[in-house]
Amino acid sequence: MCYNITMKAKSVILMATVGAAAICATAIVIRGTRTSAREQSKSSASLVAVTNGVAVVAAARSQIGITTRYDSAYRSMSYPNGDVPRECGVCTDVIIRALRDACAVDLQKLVHEDMKANFAKYPQLWGLKKPDTNIDHRRVPNLQCYFKRKGCSRSVTRKASDYLPGDVVTVMVGGRLPHIMLVSDRKAQDGTPLVIHNIGAGTQEENALFKYPMTGHYRFR
Repeated sequence: MCYNITMKAKSVILMATVGAAAICATAIVIRGTRTSAREQSKSSASLVAVTNGVAVVAAARSQIGITTRYDSAYRSMSYPNGDVPRECGVCTDVIIRALRDACAVDLQKLVHEDMKANFAKYPQLWGLKKPDTNIDHRRVPNLQCYFKRKGCSRSVTRKASDYLPGDVVTVMVGGRLPHIMLVSDRKAQDGTPLVIHNIGAGTQEENALFKYPMTGHYRFR
C-alpha cells in the first residue's frame, strides 16, 4: 500500500518536517548549553537527540517522490554529513537522511567514530582492514551492530502495537539480503504500522512490516 503525494500534501509534509526539526533541536544539549540548528550542523548529535519519532517519520516521508530509484553503487562522499545524490540511494539512506534532517544526527560520523575505536567488534564481511567513511554507515549489518552497541535494541515480535513511529526494523529479504525500514505513524486497515523504505523503486510508504523475516528492532528514545 503506497501513498501518492500531491503538491498540497508535499507542502504539509515540508511544514511538518520543519516543525519536527525544531522540536528535536530543542532537545539537544551539548556541554550544558542549548544549540541552534546551525550549530548542530557543525557537530552531529548523538542518538539521544532522537526524542520524537514522528519527526523522523516526517523527514523520511518527505523523501517520497524525491528519491525515486535504488542505486547500490559504491560512491565517494564528503565527511561528515556526506551523502549520495538525493534522487537515488539504498535502504539505509532512508534512515540516514531522516535522522540527519529531523534531528541533526549524522550516522556517518557516529558509526565511523565507533568503528574506528572498535573495528574488530563490527561484522567482518567485506574484507576491509579499517573503517571506510564512504560505505560503512550504509551497510545494514553495521547499523545493526551500532544500534545494539548503543542500547537501542528492542524485542522482535509479531505484535503490531510493539512498533512505534520512528522505530527501525531490519529484515532479511530472500533469505540473504539484509534490509532496513522505518516504522511509520500511519497504519494499514488491519492496524499494522506502515513502513517507509527503499527496496528497489525509491522511497515508498507501504504495508510491509511483517512481510519479511525480522532480524532486529531498534528504538532511539
